[in-house]
Amino acid sequence: MPLNIPNLLTWARIVMIPLFVGVFYSPWQWLAPAEQNLWAMLIFIAAAVTDGFDGYLARRLNQTSAFGAFLDPVADKLMVAAALIVLLQLGRADAVVAFIIIGREIAISALREWMAKIGASKSVAVSFLGKLKTASQMVAIPMLLYHDRLGPVDPQLIGSWLIGVAALLTLLSMGYYMYRAWPEIAARSR
Repeated sequence: MPLNIPNLLTWARIVMIPLFVGVFYSPWQWLAPAEQNLWAMLIFIAAAVTDGFDGYLARRLNQTSAFGAFLDPVADKLMVAAALIVLLQLGRADAVVAFIIIGREIAISALREWMAKIGASKSVAVSFLGKLKTASQMVAIPMLLYHDRLGPVDPQLIGSWLIGVAALLTLLSMGYYMYRAWPEIAARSR
């Protein structure tokens, strides 16, 4: 495992997960509910920023590695899954939406791993639809975490709409990846 700045940022994102979850389990004397919401949102945003930054730095500093390429999406999926589970427990996200997003991530990760083993990973490379899904999630989740009104703005309402959009994009992108992989799947199932 090469220790470089991009990989350290990815590891930092993984370390943020228990910190993020712990915010909601701190004793009430430490953080009031509004402070819990704020800190959880800030930690999630910091993780999202490091996600974009580590990939940029890996390319810019020529520090890409197979380990980093493996760990980066794992860290992303763990952070999103942790956030969705917390939001589900808090009653701020729907179980069906959480299942769709987490289930798709597991299924597409497995598909990508299989496609890489057979030498066809380019068929399921990240698409624009997948990036749009990720962007929608990364805006919706902080809004749902913050939860409290900001004057006339209701982050819970906006976040709920956006997470619904993310779930729809999740299904569409999964369909797209399955469509792209289908010739390989069909050829190997005979």
